[in-house]
Amino acid sequence: MKPKVGFVGVGRMGANMARHLKDSGYVVSAVFDVNQEAAQSLAEELGAEHAQNLANVTAHSDVVLTVVTDDDAMRDIFNQQGDTLLNGAEGVTFINCATLSPGVHEEVEAAANAVGAHSLEACMASSITQARQGTLYLMIGGKEEIFEQNKELLETLSTALRYVGPTGTAAKVKALVNMVMNINTAGLAEGLGLGEALGLDLAMLRDVFSQTGANSRVLETDAEDMVIRDHECYFSASHAAKDSGIANDLAKEVGIAVPLSEATEKQYREMIDLGLGELDKSGVAELTFKGRAKA
Repeated sequence: MKPKVGFVGVGRMGANMARHLKDSGYVVSAVFDVNQEAAQSLAEELGAEHAQNLANVTAHSDVVLTVVTDDDAMRDIFNQQGDTLLNGAEGVTFINCATLSPGVHEEVEAAANAVGAHSLEACMASSITQARQGTLYLMIGGKEEIFEQNKELLETLSTALRYVGPTGTAAKVKALVNMVMNINTAGLAEGLGLGEALGLDLAMLRDVFSQTGANSRVLETDAEDMVIRDHECYFSASHAAKDSGIANDLAKEVGIAVPLSEATEKQYREMIDLGLGELDKSGVAELTFKGRAKA
């Protein structure tokens, strides 16, 4: 029998993961979000309980997927006191999908285990479309036996599933994925911005990039958006800043210099300062094309 699945955090990613599980025959039992209007709307759509508190999600669920914004939000939902997912959580498995600091995932696992619950980290290297289609790339960290117990559910959400090691490992891998992606995105924006300033045909330049060492995944996903200034948000600049910051903090911990990543984080934090933080990461081009945000 498929487990009943609750969700905490039903923004762009969480809501579409919930929709896909519903389409795949799972009971989405309860949803919670600080944006109560979004939670209510999704609950009505999926026939789920609109949970008024976190404990209510746990009470209705065998597995709870969490997709929250940052370390502080994660600590809040797994608090030791007050309204928390840990109330009545014995036997429940928490699958935590947000990009967080590795230490926070370790804290959550310890807190869950202390009340007889389980946890996994399921770091996502995909976006909204993949969440809806069930084609996420998932990196799983935690106890391998808990991973195996929940493998069918995780496979339903993903097209590629990789167990990478104990809790905290997936968060480290995801931080490096996003660090490199963000560097590539900022570098592409500079190349295209300079190309335009030099009077080059950008369609030609993009084609040359695609056939040479300048090629990258972000060339496929972001280049046209940078040129036409279509920054509909799939992965926000504010999230890019956060994730580069996680990687940079990890680098400091082990004494490794990452000047490119530090410069990239600075670019995305400048976007936030300019009020552009909720643009897609492709919006970093607004800092590099002549006559745009920095003019």
